[in-house]
Amino acid sequence: MTSDYDLMMGQDQECQYLCSRETSRKGIKRAQQLVDDGYVAEWIVDNLPGATSFVTVDRTQKYYAAGFKLGYKDYSPVTRKPRHFINNHLTLVLRWRKAPGKSGQHGGKVVVGFEVYTKSIGPGERKDTGCPIDIHHATDGMELYIAPNMTNLASKYPFSSYLPEEDDVDDGTTLTIPYTYSVYFREDDRVGWANRWDLYFNNQEESSRIHWLAILNSLVIAGLLSAAVAVVIGRTIQGDIKGYTKDGALEEGKIKIRRKKPRNGTKSPRLAEKGSGRLLEQAGDVDHDADISSDEESIEEVTGWKLLHGDVFRAPAYPGLLAPLIGSGMQLIFMTTGLLLLSCFGLLNPSFRGGFVSVGMGLFVFAGVFSGYFSSRVYRTFGGRDWRKNTLMTALLVPGLLFTTIFILNLFVWAQASSTALPFTTLVGIMALWLLIQLPLVYAGSWYGYHRSQPWEHPTKTNATSRQVPDQAWYTTSIVLVALAGLISFAVIFIELLFVFRSLWQDKSGYYYVFGFLSVVSVVLMVTIIEAAIVATYIQLCAENHHWWWQSFFVGGAGAFWIFIYSVWYYYTKLHIQGFISGMLFFSYSFLACVVYGLLTGTVGFLTAYAFVRRIYG
Repeated sequence: MTSDYDLMMGQDQECQYLCSRETSRKGIKRAQQLVDDGYVAEWIVDNLPGATSFVTVDRTQKYYAAGFKLGYKDYSPVTRKPRHFINNHLTLVLRWRKAPGKSGQHGGKVVVGFEVYTKSIGPGERKDTGCPIDIHHATDGMELYIAPNMTNLASKYPFSSYLPEEDDVDDGTTLTIPYTYSVYFREDDRVGWANRWDLYFNNQEESSRIHWLAILNSLVIAGLLSAAVAVVIGRTIQGDIKGYTKDGALEEGKIKIRRKKPRNGTKSPRLAEKGSGRLLEQAGDVDHDADISSDEESIEEVTGWKLLHGDVFRAPAYPGLLAPLIGSGMQLIFMTTGLLLLSCFGLLNPSFRGGFVSVGMGLFVFAGVFSGYFSSRVYRTFGGRDWRKNTLMTALLVPGLLFTTIFILNLFVWAQASSTALPFTTLVGIMALWLLIQLPLVYAGSWYGYHRSQPWEHPTKTNATSRQVPDQAWYTTSIVLVALAGLISFAVIFIELLFVFRSLWQDKSGYYYVFGFLSVVSVVLMVTIIEAAIVATYIQLCAENHHWWWQSFFVGGAGAFWIFIYSVWYYYTKLHIQGFISGMLFFSYSFLACVVYGLLTGTVGFLTAYAFVRRIYG
């Protein structure tokens, strides 16, 4: 949106009249609410946001906070009642230096700082141009106040001895607010063109310490979980596998029968025949032979996960749904990894306005080939036959859910006449990217994964009939394991999540540009999810429950549930959002973010559990 402020490079303006606006009682009340809520305005000049300038307590460092406040609130020294003032005069200070390279040699200039200083000036004596007579020494502010209409109030409350000052009746009375501005250009060679954004990030020492605390918290949780995984793998599983393979418990998918020595030390009939050929000498005592026979044919006792060798790789319920979810999860993993890498290397930064969303959408679209490949390969491993149906599910399910939800929410934003609404042409462009580019890429990846790649081979054969799952202890049920695993993964990121939420929903004066910390926390999160999936799957298999496919997916993605609960808590305790539409937008976008997070981490949990099960049974 282009403003009506005229700026000419290098030309100062002591005062310039902009306009005067008449505001009704309803508008005044709305403006007072905006001032109470601390609303700020954000302007952009040369891709640099207008900022309020601050200095540290020791006055050794200067830093910026993006935007400037619409007004301020104080209390009358006489009545002690609150008063609201609007900042109707703005002083714009643009700091510049010579442009780098040949452009600077030819007189080129670049903006390296954009500061906005606010002031409230009442509608007192003004020049013919509309500017105040004395800008610098004006003391009376522009108060957002219209005196109540006592006549209307008296008619409204005819039998009351007290008349309230607040008058909600719009009687046509208005308040005229004049707007003016000043412009000053100042040369500043201390700030380079490449470093002009540094002042927006200077005041981050305290937050950096909290980020390190978040990393320490994540490492402690991951370390404790690593110890549990080490115990599971190093002692329990390896011991089981040694005995399992040494005694031949698995032979072509069947339990092997072991021959045992008779307890009284006598030879069995077969051994006697082999040793001396006197079989009839051992047939004297029928009862004795029966005891020996039962000892010979006793079956080795096998318990826990070893009993599930014929069912552990049985295809899960609804494989046509799980495979597309895994494919979409891989698509999100590639997109997120690319965004974090580009941000860590500085290729995505606040100066590239809208770049994070644009690049993310591009990565998501072109990662459709990976989505189709992994989805079709998982689908074929499950024994699926209709690969074209699986391709359509992969290409339309998750992207369709995201697009449809955003489109419906955008209709409500349009109804509110908000400037944040996506234009219709943008929505058409997104749909074109989805159907004309991503869909063919998903088809290509799906065709290659189904026809050119072999399904993953399982180390054991699946029995014809499914094994019955015994009654489960309460602590081995899927709900408990999924909830605990999700809580652990949430505990790893909740401190860093606080900064993300604050940047998205509260503090618009700063920028979240600590992707190095975020990448470290993300890596620790992935390690935690991998370890949690291993422990949860092992516990489930030890309980002789072979339905691990879906549970491993939910174990990885369960953190999304706790993040949504955290969003609800954050909404009611930290935010002051009013109105049904605003609340609906918050919860809808929070739900979409949790769905994306759940798909990504759920895929990690699924692949980890699959590799773990193949390893212990292989």
